[in-house]
Amino acid sequence: QVQLVESGGGSVQAGGSLKLSCVVSGYTYANICMGWFRQARGKERERVATIYTGGGSASYADSVKGRFTISQDNGKKTLYLQMNSLKHEDTAIYYCAADSDRFCLRKTDRVDYKYWGQGTQVTVSS
Repeated sequence: QVQLVESGGGSVQAGGSLKLSCVVSGYTYANICMGWFRQARGKERERVATIYTGGGSASYADSVKGRFTISQDNGKKTLYLQMNSLKHEDTAIYYCAADSDRFCLRKTDRVDYKYWGQGTQVTVSS
């Protein structure tokens, strides 16, 4: 059974930082596509960042470029999202997602991912 478990969310003031983690189990972590998405209240779920676990190639949404960094620890089967210079508009539930590696960096839509975590809330106060 595939499980993705996020942690690290919380409340922070604008300008602050948080680091999210996503532990993967029941799924071969090597050479797959992992992504971070977020969903604000009343809005569609949007892709934040994507990484190919086989080589570390990554892509970002324009809204987070230069502020967020996606990374991984293959040995721990864990995905990370370092979020700096947080803004009020970053407030959302953040989800990690996993799927096969095929065309990984093109996977920017929620329908491109088969497995999802339960989400972790990030609240940024202005």
